[in-house]
Amino acid sequence: MRPSQLPHASPALVTQKAAQRLPRLALLLFCAAYLLPGLLGRDPWKNEDIAAFGQMWSLALGQASWFDPHVGGVHPTQGGILPYWVGGAAISLLSPWVDPALAARLPFALLLAAVFALTWYATYHLARTEAAQPVPLAFGGEARSQDYARAVADGALLALIASLGLLQLGHETTPELVQLTGAALLLFGMAAAQQRSLTSILATTAALPVLAGSGSPTVALLLGGAAAIVCLKSSHVEVRGHIKWVLLGMLLALALVIGLIALGLPGWSVRSGREWRPGAIFQLLTWFTWPVLPLAALTLWHWRRQIGRRHIAMPLLIALVGMGSCVFMGGNDRALLITLPALAALAAFALPSLQRSLGAALDWFSVCFFTACASLIWLAYVAIQTGQPERTAVNVLKLVPGAVIGFSPIALGFALLGTLLWLWLVRWRTSRRTHALWKSLVLPAGGVAVCWLLTMTLLLPLLDQARSYRLLMSRISPYMPRAELVCAPDASVGLLTAMEYFGGYRVDGLAHDTLSMRKQGCGSVVVRIHPKAQPPVLPGWRKVAQYNQRTRNSELVVVYRRNTAATSQKSQKAQTDQMAQSDTFDDIDEVSASAMNATD
Repeated sequence: MRPSQLPHASPALVTQKAAQRLPRLALLLFCAAYLLPGLLGRDPWKNEDIAAFGQMWSLALGQASWFDPHVGGVHPTQGGILPYWVGGAAISLLSPWVDPALAARLPFALLLAAVFALTWYATYHLARTEAAQPVPLAFGGEARSQDYARAVADGALLALIASLGLLQLGHETTPELVQLTGAALLLFGMAAAQQRSLTSILATTAALPVLAGSGSPTVALLLGGAAAIVCLKSSHVEVRGHIKWVLLGMLLALALVIGLIALGLPGWSVRSGREWRPGAIFQLLTWFTWPVLPLAALTLWHWRRQIGRRHIAMPLLIALVGMGSCVFMGGNDRALLITLPALAALAAFALPSLQRSLGAALDWFSVCFFTACASLIWLAYVAIQTGQPERTAVNVLKLVPGAVIGFSPIALGFALLGTLLWLWLVRWRTSRRTHALWKSLVLPAGGVAVCWLLTMTLLLPLLDQARSYRLLMSRISPYMPRAELVCAPDASVGLLTAMEYFGGYRVDGLAHDTLSMRKQGCGSVVVRIHPKAQPPVLPGWRKVAQYNQRTRNSELVVVYRRNTAATSQKSQKAQTDQMAQSDTFDDIDEVSASAMNATD
């Protein structure tokens, strides 16, 4: 047996008392408090969320072919085709009993639940490997292998829930969540490779096609290469033999991409993204991967003698591929999402050797930070409901001009219950001493869950109106007859979807000049420009309305109506009569438009 395989090479000193598992009911409550808030009672949000939903909805309605998704003629530029099939199939199956936005959201919530389960089982299998076992104690009493693995897996799941980067992106209906599922499948498949089970074979074989089919073929092949290296370097015959399933997954991923390209669909795209800025990327890594990245770095230090072993090497390589993709794309946070399950698994292996002072610091930071965040959420809620404190109410409502805030006793009840559970959790953790491995991650995970719960209950109406297109469409729809085709040159897929979903319009996003818009028979034109830019002049069209929501995701939207005087070659009397027949929508009251903009 080589030195790296000897038990004393492990830095883990774990007693049986410390290997107690987290009660299953508590673990399920953590997952439910994270998964369920935000599932109901909200619209698809700007920008990627509603854009992906638009592609799914168009497939379900039959407006686009299942092999040619598009919204208003505009095709997706990334994301593969698998995520749109998932959402479109859910909308078709649940229609008309379930709202399309909720129907599309349900399978992605199940995918996030699957990521949680895959992360737990992957860490469990990695902790059961021989190299990951704790050091036997001189007088006995060391943790049993199965109990130790369960405690480490509990810590990994808590670390994943505590990850700040997963909070918003994990609750969207975007291709990145399918990519996250593929990365978690690969981690689990490689972790359980030694068991030669059917589940590990299926997970390894399906992981790379899932990644490739959801818009990340390059990442899929890189991860496949990393998994092949781990298999070749393993000392276990079963793991070395697992390489054939890794290679099969790579072949399937490659065949899928070639098939997509043959069909004219987005298959392989290498995007360098924004300009590479080291400071911005470092800042992104700091908050996006908190607290798993610092704990993972601590794991690499304590387990540095075993860095080539499977329980460290596999999650490390997955994390490095994700970070490399993020850097290559100029600091794209969505590319960083696939690293979180692997970093959570690495972070869990830091728990057996975590110093008491570091654990206490993490606990008290979590108590102070998340209690302050929860208090601010409650303060904002009380202010917008009662008007007191007046200054706070004005500042909060100023963030979303024109927002209508209602009262929901059900939402208030869930918020109160979540707050009481958080206070009980803080009291439990600070008043009693527990030896469990996962103790230092209870408060970070609980803090993230309770703040998400409070936000999705108390502030959801305000947040929904700020990040939804519904308010925008209610402002501009009086100037656009629904019976006519609306042209939106260079509009985002999100805006096109909003006009179809919220406004009920027929849209065309391909017409880019006035001649083509007239040939298509467009009655209205919607142009999206930068909030500080001047509205363009369209020959033959006149501006009738413009609206700027002035939120963080604000955009200036200008509505034009066809100028019949510019196109008619008839007499002046005929022109006047024709304009008089359509004065309901062609004429705009400049005073009312100015008042509308001032109110907004």
